[in-house]
Amino acid sequence: MFGKILIANRGEIACRIIRTARRMGIGTVAVYSDADARALHAQMADEAVRIGPAPASDSYLDSDRILAAALATGADAIHPGYGFLSERASFATACAEAGITFIGPPPSAIAAMGDKIESKKLARMAGVNVVPGRPGAIEDVAEALGAAAAIGYPVMMKASAGGGGKGMRVAWHEADVRDGFDAVRREALASFGDDRVLLEKFIERPRHIEIQLLGDQHGTILHLGERECSIQRRHQKVVEEAPSPFVTPAMRQAMGEQAISLARAVGYHSAGTVELIVSGADPSGQSFYFLEMNTRLQVEHPVTEAVTGLDLVEQMIRVAAGERLGFTQADVRLNGWAVETRVYAEDPYRGFLPSTGRLARYRPPERAVDPANSGMPRRVRVDDGVEEGDTISRFYDPMIAKLITWAPERNEAIDAQRDALDAFVMDGPATNTDFLSALMQHPRFRSGDLATGFIDEEYPTGFTGAPASPALLRGLAALAVLMATARARGPIEKQWSVRIDGRDFAVTHGGGALTVDGEAMALSHDYAPGRTSVRLLVEDEWVTVQAARTRTGFILRTRGARHEVRALPQRIAAYARHLREENAQEDRKQIIAPMSGLLVRLDVRAGDAIVAGQALGVIEAMKMENVLRAPGDGTVAAVRAAAGQSVATDQVLVDLV
Repeated sequence: MFGKILIANRGEIACRIIRTARRMGIGTVAVYSDADARALHAQMADEAVRIGPAPASDSYLDSDRILAAALATGADAIHPGYGFLSERASFATACAEAGITFIGPPPSAIAAMGDKIESKKLARMAGVNVVPGRPGAIEDVAEALGAAAAIGYPVMMKASAGGGGKGMRVAWHEADVRDGFDAVRREALASFGDDRVLLEKFIERPRHIEIQLLGDQHGTILHLGERECSIQRRHQKVVEEAPSPFVTPAMRQAMGEQAISLARAVGYHSAGTVELIVSGADPSGQSFYFLEMNTRLQVEHPVTEAVTGLDLVEQMIRVAAGERLGFTQADVRLNGWAVETRVYAEDPYRGFLPSTGRLARYRPPERAVDPANSGMPRRVRVDDGVEEGDTISRFYDPMIAKLITWAPERNEAIDAQRDALDAFVMDGPATNTDFLSALMQHPRFRSGDLATGFIDEEYPTGFTGAPASPALLRGLAALAVLMATARARGPIEKQWSVRIDGRDFAVTHGGGALTVDGEAMALSHDYAPGRTSVRLLVEDEWVTVQAARTRTGFILRTRGARHEVRALPQRIAAYARHLREENAQEDRKQIIAPMSGLLVRLDVRAGDAIVAGQALGVIEAMKMENVLRAPGDGTVAAVRAAAGQSVATDQVLVDLV
């Protein structure tokens, strides 16, 4: 067994690997960029080595610096985590040449599966179902149009060397091919240094299901069941679960056997995942096709760990050290249900724009049995790489943490996820926890009717919060009055007017009695002055409410929604209608930065006429580009920023007249 492992990664996955290595009695070395000098993973490891400035290309993607750090610290092996160098065959080869074990598959397997065109050829030869498409790279728009016509619309145009949802577009008609093909080539070249594009049939109502593989260096390859990863946004996974509510035992066996055949064909060992696209329109479940193989640990591996009881990081380390797997396929049993959500620094109420800044408060939900105290056996796990006071940087992926819940049944695991999300306290950057909680409550999600287009279909105009029941709104109105009277000075008011999201409630409070709109209410809670996280009983169910003060009330966040609450004594509320509500964007007639980031382009000058919807520039943050568009017709009066400049959220970029 290794004496010391270097983790060539950052954030939550680096911390995750360090925890397992520590439990195994193995020393650890962290690497960090200037942006991560005080990061949690650098603090947790036994040793930490600086490898360069903040941009990933100058640090976490610099294989020479990482190998130098491993040699300098005497590390026996390198675990790449996921992302960065994890799927670069050249890095695995360089490790071997330096006499350092790469904790992952052999370079030949990485190379074979890293190219989408070649991997599909290998999959066909291994007897794996493959999506109908053109087997080679498409050279130009004319060839793309011919291939699309032969395959049949809709088709998917995708980067051959791609991954993570980048360099992918669906073409429903010829016009989509003409408009999008060259853009896909540019995205492919910019993201992967390879502009080859392939075309394949786009599967309608597709489900994204993947098979977890584990193999040793002695010829044993097993599958550990499937994960359902169909809830995606912009081809990025948002929610994962194991097992899948769609997959039957017969499907699981067929998918597992094909995945093992492919792994065996490329001499695979270590952990790996075969991703499949499954037609949700085929109730037989037979229409499943090979999508790609990820030759590394997956972000969503904890849900497989939760239902199998295996530590995949430990297994990877043992396999890399030459050990045999200590169990057989017959020993793999799926126990209960697990759900994982990805907590991102992004604002779902503003089109999921990336958000950066300091985590002024960071309190993960209790890593305990049951946050709702329902008595059901539930488990809550948080995989993170941050702590209170850390800064979410624009240089890296916006994921803050992964929240994993387990329970004997699917709906129980979903309920545990919802409760834990509502109890997740984070102040600073905006986060997507409300959106994730809303997904957990969505009837279609709970029914298991999933597809990769779920979010676009169910939230076509964006996210405004989960709908709240009348009982919950009454409870929040009563709680707001309780909190307002607790901080009041002078005589206690008894008659209150509470407005929640535009709806008015009359609340009477005093003498031990409480009424809302004339109906008596018994309010069970654990509020005490100064508390910002409150448990409230609503219709025999405890909910967690997070509260923040405003000038005239509170922001109350619970059950997947952010509620603006105005609580005023009745005698004062009558005057509130005279207050003018501002629309800052309209009043200022300015284009402002919707998020912090790098202003890549600004394509207007003073005097230019603009029209509604016109693209004005691009801001880049957290590996994503966001287009600035004109809110209406007008003329540019002044430009107050320049390309190449770092801008802050709400910074004025352009004045309009």
